[in-house]
Amino acid sequence: MFVETPARPGSARSVLSPAPTCAPRPAPGPAPSVRWAPLVAFVVAGIALTAVVATGYGLRQAVLLLLGLSLGFALFHSRFGFTSAWRQLVAVGNGAGLRAHALLLGTTATLFALVIGTNAGLFGSTPAPSAGPLGIALVLGAFLFGIGMQLGGACASGTLFAVGSGQGTIVLTLCGFVAGSVLYTWAYPLVADLPALPAVVLSEHIGWFGSWAVTIVALVAVVLVSRVVQARRNPPPVDVVPNARGAARIVRGAWPMLAGAVVLAVLGAGVLVVSGGAWGITSAFGLWGAKLLQTLGLHPETWAFWQQPAQAKMLAGPVLADKTSLTDFGIMIGAGIAAASAGMWVLHRSIPWRTALAAVIGGVIMGLGARLANGCNIGAYLAGIASGSLSGWIWGLAALAGTWVGLRGRALFGLSTPAPSDSVC
Repeated sequence: MFVETPARPGSARSVLSPAPTCAPRPAPGPAPSVRWAPLVAFVVAGIALTAVVATGYGLRQAVLLLLGLSLGFALFHSRFGFTSAWRQLVAVGNGAGLRAHALLLGTTATLFALVIGTNAGLFGSTPAPSAGPLGIALVLGAFLFGIGMQLGGACASGTLFAVGSGQGTIVLTLCGFVAGSVLYTWAYPLVADLPALPAVVLSEHIGWFGSWAVTIVALVAVVLVSRVVQARRNPPPVDVVPNARGAARIVRGAWPMLAGAVVLAVLGAGVLVVSGGAWGITSAFGLWGAKLLQTLGLHPETWAFWQQPAQAKMLAGPVLADKTSLTDFGIMIGAGIAAASAGMWVLHRSIPWRTALAAVIGGVIMGLGARLANGCNIGAYLAGIASGSLSGWIWGLAALAGTWVGLRGRALFGLSTPAPSDSVC
């Protein structure tokens, strides 16, 4: 939700500035008319899919789908971006997006501590923290993810809500994401044994209160540092333009990003309570790709990755039994409902070839990076830090370094000049 004053072409700032990629800003003035055709289509799809899941797979799975719908609705209206926040920080020193991250992380950490610390699960689930090993795969994967999301124009959550809102470029990013995930599963034996140390979870050493306290102190430090950086670099003013006022803003306008952070934290905690695991996104992409290959007559089930017991069980089962797939489908449908209600659902068909190429390449890199690092900006960064895992902090630092590289790579695809209607993901 941040827009920079356009810089002189060829200047250092223009090279590092964001280009339009996914969800557009609301335009000034009265809210546009509701897009009834896509709204009805998405509502019907949501109701039908919920009914199928509830009758075929049970109430727990249906609730996960509904949580996904709500996440998509909130992501669209708050335009909550990880890609844009890091891009703004690295490019011009604007730390507002990073401070919104801190609120999301702090609120989620608080809720995780309460849920996991009290074992407050539903449907027989046992809530557990998310943590990954500390090693080369984590650092390399997060670094690649940072590069990929700047080329592809969206992070994992941003990809889904942008696809739901009709952004054709990000559909290509999603295709690349799936392809990169499949490539990782095929090449799994090459990276399965990279050096790593065991996961470090603070609650196992200082309890859940201590873990929460350390996390909050660290996030406060992030906020303070971001303010110092912003004051020194003096970024151009941002332009935030809501297109609705009062109660209508909830369903038709742009939410404050900080409000979106709190809503997303609550919904993410809901996923933990219902499923026992944190909200994630990218593990489903490899599953979708493998299912597609099987439909085409190929046999990914013979690959080493899919012969692991947990992965084999996932591949053998239906997609709608997969927790992550359900929330992913829900995010896309929920974002579609939100975009159509706001009068902003537009299917973009004309995509410059260099932009399309960057989207696919960025998606592939993110797919590889997410699987190497055992998660994305949601499953590894958000869930890791909220769980008090050191892996989440390492992921964030490595992805920030990748963002610096990715920003420079954008110029190769003509993605360097901002437009007055800058977009966010």
